[in-house]
Amino acid sequence: MNKIFTLMLLGAFCTAANAQTTIVPTTQPYGKVDLADLEMKACDFEKDANAEVLFDKGNVYYGSDLGTITNEVHRRIKIFNDNGKSQADIHISYYGGNHLEYITGIQAETINLVDGKMEITKLDKKLIYTKTIDKWRNEITFTMPNVKSGCIIEYKYNFNSNNSLDIPDWEFQDKIPVRYSEYTTGIPDLFYFREQPHLTYPLVKNTRTSEGRSLVDNSGSYPYSLEMETKAMANVPSLPDEPFMSSFTDNVQEIRYQLVSIKPIGGFVRTGTDTWAKVGGKLIDDEDFGGQLRRKLNNEDAIVSKAKGLKTDVEKMAYVFNEVKNSMKWNGKDDWYTIDGTYRAWENKTGNSAEINLILYHLLKESGLEVYPMVVSTKEHGKVLPFYTSTIQFNRAVVYVPIDSTKRYVLDATNKYNLYNQTPSELLNSSGLWIDKKSNHYDIVFLHNDVPVRQIVLVTGEVKPDGKLTGTAQISSNGYNKINAVEKYKTDGEKKYIDYLRDDDNNLKISSLKMQDMEVDSLPLTQNIEFNLELAGSDENYIYLNPNLFTSLKTNPFLSEKRMTDIDFRYLRNYSVNGMYKIPAGYKIDALPKNVTIVMPDKSVSFKRLVAEQDGSIIVRYSINYNKVEYPKEDYADFHEFFKQMHQMLNEQIILKKG
Repeated sequence: MNKIFTLMLLGAFCTAANAQTTIVPTTQPYGKVDLADLEMKACDFEKDANAEVLFDKGNVYYGSDLGTITNEVHRRIKIFNDNGKSQADIHISYYGGNHLEYITGIQAETINLVDGKMEITKLDKKLIYTKTIDKWRNEITFTMPNVKSGCIIEYKYNFNSNNSLDIPDWEFQDKIPVRYSEYTTGIPDLFYFREQPHLTYPLVKNTRTSEGRSLVDNSGSYPYSLEMETKAMANVPSLPDEPFMSSFTDNVQEIRYQLVSIKPIGGFVRTGTDTWAKVGGKLIDDEDFGGQLRRKLNNEDAIVSKAKGLKTDVEKMAYVFNEVKNSMKWNGKDDWYTIDGTYRAWENKTGNSAEINLILYHLLKESGLEVYPMVVSTKEHGKVLPFYTSTIQFNRAVVYVPIDSTKRYVLDATNKYNLYNQTPSELLNSSGLWIDKKSNHYDIVFLHNDVPVRQIVLVTGEVKPDGKLTGTAQISSNGYNKINAVEKYKTDGEKKYIDYLRDDDNNLKISSLKMQDMEVDSLPLTQNIEFNLELAGSDENYIYLNPNLFTSLKTNPFLSEKRMTDIDFRYLRNYSVNGMYKIPAGYKIDALPKNVTIVMPDKSVSFKRLVAEQDGSIIVRYSINYNKVEYPKEDYADFHEFFKQMHQMLNEQIILKKG
């Protein structure tokens, strides 16, 4: 398999912002620990942290023959309390296939403070385990010994690569705060790497020096220059998981390296994969991708014959898609390349994302459709940067189907609940590389959905004098709302799904639930509900009614005053909520929410509420429109204030008074 892989180092590491002191932290030799660090009770710049990276250091250098790369990694962590002990479980991933990468020199120890003295417990090397993930990937795991609240753990290792064309990426930020992170690279000027930085926090160290070196072999000595760079950040805040964040990868402070060209001694300059056409060409030539596209499958003729008998391309596509989706089981692994190959995956009826979707590609192609293989990146893996031409950006293969100039489909049969007519939401707002070998055409396409996904809720109810509401509700969901609802219903079962609809409100009882059109891809899902609700807070004189029912909009997900990450809703949304509530005899309206419309300053989100009395009933209508998908964290202040107001209005009560 001909691939250039970059080790995505686990234990990755941190960024510097809001430094509280002019003293810049630094690293220390392995085994040398300051007593002050052992006595430290909390992170200076993030007081509620359960643990803190004291320092994280990487040092990259080439072997004497310039054919290998080593990264010396040294990481030290302070554990403040029991909740921070998970940091003691260490995982180091690497590509061990063909001995491309390997780990050496592991040392690890835990330091505790006992009666004012340091107690050091070294890791027993017999407790270091190597796990094979697949034919290309491996993982080394170990758990630090004698971990207690207040201890310090540290470990070091050498990451070695036989691929001299791939400098490891470095993350300066982590999910816990980082006091100091430093990365040094020594790259011969025979290799030109373009830095791809995502650094919005200041660097406390950014130096560059050059040293003269020589490469010596049997034919002589050849001079070159070694370019040394050191970058460091200090007092970097943790990067938390936040509602509707794009991904950790999209937000983390990091630097990547892309090979642009090689200048061999005595030879001509050769360029790397500096265009998407070159990346596409490598994929087509790869046995585990391009080599699988025409591989025949056992008993494929029955599916192909039936598909060819259908009238339209859309009918053929929908049929083959559902055949593969229902026949194959995804093993949960995302790769753009196959592991066992499409033939064996089809035989076993299980495979990774590339195997399943390249099977789908082959059957569609044999059925006469114009289809192309495509590589993409899932939300968790991070968005594809259009100017970073590397396969490392992709982690899934799918099928690209341009039916005509106005309609295109991106098919992914890994999830049993995906629809042929909806690009999976975890692929949106990023790019895919589609490959047309016949025309030698390779192009990046931005994947998005411009059609708002609708959710319509209709509630009809009668308020009883005893403070109860009985009625019916109908929820109509299309697109991703349908996918999410059907998956939740079938995965959790009806009882748990009803609890989800109730939003765990013990006052709300659902006596009947009927699901309609779950299996029809082209129609919305309709849920018909019969319910009764005890209206909380009601007494013999007053009845309180919150008409925000069955909407999933009761809780504001943006409660935090500050935001560390960008917001990504994945797709446009449209909510329409309509309610009609009959007023009980002997009661009148005491307080009715006012009609109101509010709009974000950039007009990206609007909320409209209409409330009125009509023929002894109260009519309520909510309308929410999301006209924008992504928001930078810098705009969070306006965003936070708008959602605060909107959710207050969504949950404003109707008050009825007796008499």
